[in-house]
Amino acid sequence: MASSSSSSSGTASPCGACRFLRRKCTHDCIFAPYFGSEQGPAKFAAIHKVFGASNVSKLLLQIPPHDRPEAVATIAYEAQARIQDPVYGCVAHIFTLQQQVPTIFLIG
Repeated sequence: MASSSSSSSGTASPCGACRFLRRKCTHDCIFAPYFGSEQGPAKFAAIHKVFGASNVSKLLLQIPPHDRPEAVATIAYEAQARIQDPVYGCVAHIFTLQQQVPTIFLIG
């Protein structure tokens, strides 16, 4: 194949994950559909810092393709939450929301 072959995102530039990792983006890149070349590097940076690229790649390969977009969104949310609060992550948001709910609804 020619060296100018495009990635699975349809562009000649690497996906955001491959750009962040400074590697060549192949046509079967697991990250390309979820991390565009524009905003992808910043989004992937948090995921890589918290979970590692290899772990996320292995995880995505175990998830059915139709469920992967939601998995990526969830992983990205958790990664951002873990950077803000390394101990509790997104659970800190849940605790905050629970404190805002009147206790009358919880007793029900």
